[in-house]
Amino acid sequence: MNSQSNKKALTVTIPCYNSAEYMDHCLQTLIDGSVGHHDKLEIIVVDDGSQKDNTLEKARDWEKRYPDVVRAIHQENAGHGGAVNKGIANATGTYFKVVDSDDWVDEKSFEVVMEALEASAESDDPLDMLLCNYVYENVELGQDFVDYKKVLPVGKVFTWDDIGKFPVDTYILMHSVFYRTEVLHDCGVKLPEHTFYVDNIFVYVPLPYVRKMMYLDLDLYRYFIGREDQSVNEKVMIGRIEQQLKITRVMIDAYDLDRDITNSKLRDYMENYLLMMMTISSVFSLLSDRPDRLQLRDGIWKYLEDNNPGVYQKMRNKFLGRGTNLKGEAGRRFTIGAYKVAQKIFKFN
Repeated sequence: MNSQSNKKALTVTIPCYNSAEYMDHCLQTLIDGSVGHHDKLEIIVVDDGSQKDNTLEKARDWEKRYPDVVRAIHQENAGHGGAVNKGIANATGTYFKVVDSDDWVDEKSFEVVMEALEASAESDDPLDMLLCNYVYENVELGQDFVDYKKVLPVGKVFTWDDIGKFPVDTYILMHSVFYRTEVLHDCGVKLPEHTFYVDNIFVYVPLPYVRKMMYLDLDLYRYFIGREDQSVNEKVMIGRIEQQLKITRVMIDAYDLDRDITNSKLRDYMENYLLMMMTISSVFSLLSDRPDRLQLRDGIWKYLEDNNPGVYQKMRNKFLGRGTNLKGEAGRRFTIGAYKVAQKIFKFN
């Protein structure tokens, strides 16, 4: 018998902070979508120091109801990144997934994913990453489906050499990805605590450690968006520009893309992802009402130049890179246009 046969195939971590109002729906979809696979699923509910409601009590109730599936872990508040770190540190599954407490999964799609992950976990040469589609569930605008059919081979194993060119409005986000847990350990990804937008680091840093992938054309992850207090609310993002800049600096520091990334297709993808983060940082710096907004924008570009000069030169020669540094009325118009592009990708509300 394969030594992996008794191991969990998947760990799902649910970071929770005052999540009592909506966490039940998230958990229920995971439980209902894995009927017949509970012996291969681990759900870690991380209560991140909730104080305003009974999040921890609810998590422990789910643990009592499904003791072989759900684990409730309490920690002092460390933010979304700290909760994900806790999940990675405690995961026993071959694969790892983050599902935020106000999001959920499509049950039928999740059953298919469980079967695929179980098969891969049992194989002698497992996948490093599995990708699925995600759906924006906007409270005002309805559903918006994001897929990778024009970029990735469907339903078969592939490598970076087999990918197409990602369009400007399509990226691999936390919603779409399952990483092999060992990949997360090997790359040493550790998310900053008490910081928003860490999902960009979570997706970006492990990519060079990925060799084998599979994409399933399933509308799995349901990303709830539209609450006024959400971290992706436009006004909230502008107010948290320092955190956005911090995340971008971490991504700049992660790799010298010219030196460290040998696969040209992966390098192009990572450069474009980093350029989009530079664009978002520049746009929200300029949209803020801070008197030092120009210095914030110029500072992140200077940081890139100092720490990754080769990538800096390439980005400054690209359309978005040039445009986010324009002065005067032309710069203002470009900033508005760049914002609309970024909004389409990340669905700021």
